[in-house]
Amino acid sequence: MKLLHIDSSIFGANSVSRKLSADIVAAETRRNPGLEVTYRDLVTDPVGHLTGEHVMGAGDRASAELERDVAAGQAALAEFLAADIVVIGAPMYNFTVPSQLKAWIDRIAAQGKTFRYTENGPVGLAGGKKVIVASSRGGYFNPQSANAALDHQESYLRGFFGFLGIDDVSVIRAEGLNMGNEIRTQAIDAAVAEIDRLAA
Repeated sequence: MKLLHIDSSIFGANSVSRKLSADIVAAETRRNPGLEVTYRDLVTDPVGHLTGEHVMGAGDRASAELERDVAAGQAALAEFLAADIVVIGAPMYNFTVPSQLKAWIDRIAAQGKTFRYTENGPVGLAGGKKVIVASSRGGYFNPQSANAALDHQESYLRGFFGFLGIDDVSVIRAEGLNMGNEIRTQAIDAAVAEIDRLAA
């Protein structure tokens, strides 16, 4: 069994989503001895944002830099396709996911490989995977909060992976992280307790 571990926070060792994603991977490793883990840090090892040349092709004008970037995108797609479990550290930045994570998403949204269009609409081709999102938020954006309509992070990720045919999507959430030390500690502790239940 293979697990793909993705991190996208720009805050390094100070990142809550990185801590939680690492804890989730540890829990999944305890549950699945022999689990093969592939790690990709989208900050230190990014895939580039899409350009017209990526989509339309550059033909004879393709630069060595573009060719390297296309190869990196293909490698990211191959990692995703090979994984049985995908763990994503996904903080909320300005109501949505980091641009580094969006760039990765654009590379795994591959027509004919992870989805296809039919006369009856789109069909996801990546079903059977399990996705676990480690979500961190400075404020409150859960469905019961006054800011729920501004959640373009978790709702986006659930919708995107659903589009790819993945219906097993779990979110481990720590929110209110910028609302005082006590709330921050309680939020992280609650998320860690939820992760511990995964390994039980």
